Formats: sequence, structure tokens, C-alpha cells
Amino acid sequence: MKKILIILTALLIFNSCEDYEKMNINKKDPANVSGESLFTNAQKNLFDQMVSSNVNLNIFRMFAQQWTETTYTDEANYDLDTRTIPDGHWDALYRDVLKDLDEAKKVITETTYTTTEDPAVKTNKIAIADILMVYTFSVLVETFGDIPYSEALSMEHLLPAYDDAATIYSNLISRLTTDIGQLDDANDSFGTADNMYEGDVAGWIKFGNSLKLRMGLLIADVNSTLAKTTVEAAVAPAAGGIFISNKDNAAITYLGADPNTNPIYSDLVASGRHDFVPANTLVDSMNSLDDPRRQYYFTQIDTSTQAGVVKLAYVGGAYGASNNYLSYSHVADKIQEATFEGTILDYAEVEFLLAEAAERGFNVGGTAESHYNAAIRASIEYWEGTNLEVTNYLANPKVAYTTAEGTWKQKIGMQSWIALYNRGFEAWTAWRKFDYPLLEAPVDAVSDIPVRYTYPIDEQTLNGDNYTSASAAIGGDDVTTKLFFDLF
Repeated sequence: MKKILIILTALLIFNSCEDYEKMNINKKDPANVSGESLFTNAQKNLFDQMVSSNVNLNIFRMFAQQWTETTYTDEANYDLDTRTIPDGHWDALYRDVLKDLDEAKKVITETTYTTTEDPAVKTNKIAIADILMVYTFSVLVETFGDIPYSEALSMEHLLPAYDDAATIYSNLISRLTTDIGQLDDANDSFGTADNMYEGDVAGWIKFGNSLKLRMGLLIADVNSTLAKTTVEAAVAPAAGGIFISNKDNAAITYLGADPNTNPIYSDLVASGRHDFVPANTLVDSMNSLDDPRRQYYFTQIDTSTQAGVVKLAYVGGAYGASNNYLSYSHVADKIQEATFEGTILDYAEVEFLLAEAAERGFNVGGTAESHYNAAIRASIEYWEGTNLEVTNYLANPKVAYTTAEGTWKQKIGMQSWIALYNRGFEAWTAWRKFDYPLLEAPVDAVSDIPVRYTYPIDEQTLNGDNYTSASAAIGGDDVTTKLFFDLF
């Protein structure tokens, strides 16, 4: 009898422990996450970071002087440290994007799928995830300069060394070429887990080649040989194509409810705050050109000084100064909608790149003028402008390629800057590349206009030796230290 009781007690204890273990399993937090889910999450985090107007994360619209602030003007005056803005950008891209994409590739590689799935589908998925990694690393290089690359994302290197930016960039171009070559548009990929192209591999091939075009031209002033081969390979018919219409744009459509709304809606509408207005730098430039996109970019305000008289106009806030929100134009309503799409590369930008390539003597077909005109048309049509608006704008002597003021860099630089409205990072990069339009730092600025982010404070304190080496290698950890591609 005693033995039976001991056995029963043991069984009860064992069963209780087993039940206790079951109770401690969090069924809402699965132990295994699919590679496809990781890819989707990384993709959304990437777009959120590049689209955001949150001053803790992304102030590139102000670097490009397309937006300015109302009450709090620190960021418009280039104070990056108070809110540790570089840390936010760095963490979002390394932790929330690159780490998930890297893990997605590992999981997909190791996953045994059903026999009905062609092995080419797995290959497509891995290549697509890596293309987004290339894009993300390129943004980090273009933001900071030398960054952790070869030792990044590895648990074996918790304090990773920094690699030379130019070397990273060349490697990324090579890596991108390999990825594009592995894509097979006769097979599927991520399907609905892909918010950019819904698994359409042909769309990813165009994106890859268009990104390659962009990256090739970024280094044109420092490595013209690599730039030329990269650009011409990207546009070669055998490569699979680049963007040829706005339907090809690298964009995602946001949803109407949190947490999947456009970040601009969260920052400008849901927050109930009125922190930004369009900057006079951009508004005045567009006014001088009678640009038809003003109605799609900004609202108008009544500037009449007489009672009972309405005189509507586009008026930008003074860049870097305090601005009364009600006294200036606002960001257009469409851009503030929860479902407004986010974009990281578009057809208009591609055509401006082709115009630049033609001016540099690269074999891309067409002329600089034809691509310049196509870029402006693509931009106006994207914002739902009319054919008449396109025709009239291109006929403006201040806009027409043959009569517009300045060198080809000034012409393409000015119109790229306007077309890249609401895409702050790309507009800032175009300004750094072309040195046009001529922008000036506001009187209260803590520095000249930044040409890079400083390294995160966390890197300075936690990865000090590697940070110090990287800072010395690029010429000093300062916002005015030009990066390797920015010669002029």
C-alpha cells in the first residue's frame, strides 16, 4: 500500500509539472517564426523609418529644407544630439530591418517546404530579402560613412569593427548584381507576404536594377569606371529592365487603422500636433516656377489684408525659425491620409538618374533632355497632374532643359529636389550629390547644413575603440564631414 501511494504521488507531481509547463507556454508568442513573417516585418519597418517624420527618427525633410518646424526648432537648426536622432535611425535599420532580413534568409534556407514548391521559389525569396539588405546597408553608408558591415549582425562580434564605406559600397553593388542574377520571374516568391510587389519577381528585378542605377551614379565622381559599368549593366536589356512607369514604383500602401497607418498620419494627424509646415525654401522656389505640383504638395492660405477679400497663395514658413502654424501653408491633405503610400524609389527618380548618366557620357539610350522631361512628367502624373500642366511646365523657359539656368547639375539638381518632395532622405542625397539648389543654414543653426549623421552615442560609449577608429578614418565624427562620394 505504501509503495502504491508513493507511485501515485510521483505521478501526481509529474503530471502537475507537465501541466505547469503547459500553462507557461505563451501561445501568442510562437517559438518559431517563419522567414516570410520576418521578411514582412522587416519590410514594413524599413518603410516606416524612411517615411517617418518623427523628429526622434528621421529629420531628412529638414536637411533638404522641404519642411520646417513651428514651435520647437531644434531639429531644423541641426541639433541631432538632444533627441539622439542618429541612434534612432541606426537602431531602426540595424535591429528592426537588417537583423530580421538576415534571420529571414536563414530560416527560409533551413526550412523544408512542401514538394509542390519549386526550389526556385526559395531562391527567389532569399535573393529578394538580400536585395532589401543591400538597400538598407546603402542607406546606412550614405547616412554615416564607415559602418559595421563584415562583422555586423553576428553574435560573435558584439562590438563590431567598422568597414571602409567605399569598399562596402563596391561590395553592395557586386552583391546586388548576384541577387538580381538569381531571380527567376517564371516563378513566385513571397506572395502576399510582400507588401511592395506582392511576390511579383519581375517587379523585384526592376527594383534591383533601378537601385543599381542609383548606386552606380552616386559614386560617379569618385569611381567613374565602376560607375559606368554598373549603370550600363543596370540598363542593359538582358538585365531584365528598370522602372518604366509609376506602376513600377517601390512603394507600399498603408492601412486605415493603427499600427499600420502611414507614419506621417501618426505624426501629423493622430498626434493632434502641429509641428511642421512646408519651408519657404521649397515653396518660394516652386512659386517662382509656377509649379503645378504646389496644389498637390501644399495647402493655400488667405493672404489678403482687406476684409471680405480672399487672396489665396502658397506661403512657406521661414526655414529654421519659429512659425505660427496658422499663418502658413500646410502639408497637403492627401499626404496626411492614413492610407497614403510610402515610397523608397520611383520612376521619376530613375529618369533623373538616366538624364545624369547621359550627361556623363554613359550608354543609357536617349538624351539628357528626353530623360529630364520624362522625369518631370512622371512626377507630375504621379501626383495626378494633367497633361496640360506637364506641357505648360516644360515650356516654361525657367524649366525647359535648353533654357533653364545653370549647368546640367544645377538643372537636374533643382528639378530632382522638387520631384523628391516628401522623400527627405533621397532629396537630401540628391542635394549632396548635385550641390544644388543653393541652400543656406538658418541663423540659429548649430552647424552648417549636415552632410551626414554623426555616429550614435551608444556606439561612442559601448563600442568606443571601433568608433574612434572609424571617426578618424572618415576625417572626424562631425555633421560637416563629407562622405566618400561627396567630392564637391
